[in-house]
Amino acid sequence: MKDDDRRHPLRHASSDRKAAESAPDTAQTRAPAYRLAFTDDDFMCREELRPVRLQLELLKPQLMLDAEGVDSTIVLFGGARIPEPAEKHTARTETLAELSRFYDETREFARLMTLKSMQGNGREGVIVTGGGPGVMEAGNRGAMDAGGRSVGLNIVLPFEQAPNEYVTPELCFNFHYFAIRKMHFLMRAKAICVFPGGFGTMDEMFEALTLIQTGRMEPVPFLLFGRAFWEKIVNWDALADAGTISAEDLDLFRFVETAAEAMDLIENWKVSPPRKEIPGR
Repeated sequence: MKDDDRRHPLRHASSDRKAAESAPDTAQTRAPAYRLAFTDDDFMCREELRPVRLQLELLKPQLMLDAEGVDSTIVLFGGARIPEPAEKHTARTETLAELSRFYDETREFARLMTLKSMQGNGREGVIVTGGGPGVMEAGNRGAMDAGGRSVGLNIVLPFEQAPNEYVTPELCFNFHYFAIRKMHFLMRAKAICVFPGGFGTMDEMFEALTLIQTGRMEPVPFLLFGRAFWEKIVNWDALADAGTISAEDLDLFRFVETAAEAMDLIENWKVSPPRKEIPGR
């Protein structure tokens, strides 16, 4: 019996990788040209290899999530700067300190959703966040509170950062490309919850809404936590009044304030197929 899952009789790439590492130290073996292409970091980072890197970033999390049995996810977007209530005195502004209540709401929502997931087989409704601090940390923390797993989709940034300590290690990923990271947020999404945040949160929120609005994605429960925040930041009615979106587009999402309210809305959300036309066009 073979001790791996290969479907061919050819020598395994990992075997050659080990053999190449133990090659005699000569001028030839030290030359960059001699390195196996798939182990050559300098080669893999060449401009011409961008399509391959994009493919790898799509494939690696996809294969590992499949292997870990994550069939569907509940997506949490929200600000990295929102502190937990006990630390709200460290917030840069009074408004940010007041938003700390959403840390607890995120944590409680993730806990409740994870408990629900675990009542099944634990493969559905797995919490996924961006893996960082603030709201993201609260989401992963809530899943851990329930004794369950959660996913973290981190991104390399110019300043120092690390995954929060509550992400399940086997489900903690790191990305170079924002675009591929966004795809992984939505590919298994069964609901999207958006908490107060900044540019990144709004970018993720509007991209997901655009995909649903244009019929490129099936409608899913789409909840915005904190009506007062979002109505102050975005004049939704003005967009509809101007005709740049339709009045029907305002039905793509709902405002909620608490974790319990969000759980109820998701449970009773009316499922509908992807749009075949855009209202107002």
